[in-house]
Amino acid sequence: MPPATTMKWALCFTKATKAISIGCLGVMYSVIGVRHFTDPDYFMTIMPPKLPFARLLVFFTGGWEIVNGVLLLIHKTRKLAALSTTILLIAVFPANIYLVLSEVPQQALDITQAQAIQRIPFQFTLFFLAIWHARPDNKFVVSVCASIIFYPTIGYFLSLL
Repeated sequence: MPPATTMKWALCFTKATKAISIGCLGVMYSVIGVRHFTDPDYFMTIMPPKLPFARLLVFFTGGWEIVNGVLLLIHKTRKLAALSTTILLIAVFPANIYLVLSEVPQQALDITQAQAIQRIPFQFTLFFLAIWHARPDNKFVVSVCASIIFYPTIGYFLSLL
């Protein structure tokens, strides 16, 4: 068992990180959602071509991200936002797979296949963080893990700007 001061520090760290991550991800989802409307062609390039009504889906998922981002920032709606974000991440995952498997969207976004592959693990970290945000009373180890993965995750997404 770690010393009491280590446990106290870890509790403070995880509590602060959860607050920071809620703010950062709430803003990030909202900004990305707005981008679906201001630059829909960017998102059209990673839509699998077999999906019907692709442009409508881009706008729909953009609105969904905006709503999730705003709801994540509100304490009373955080659980709903986190669960909705989890569903959204599952729904858009095929676009990330298409980006990995097809040269067409890679060329359109001017990225390599290796860079497309690099995105995949971060989808899982976003999923894990959404689940963490959904529960106010997570196990200590879950909070520590979520706190540790948050910083490289947000760093990765900031590097894309």
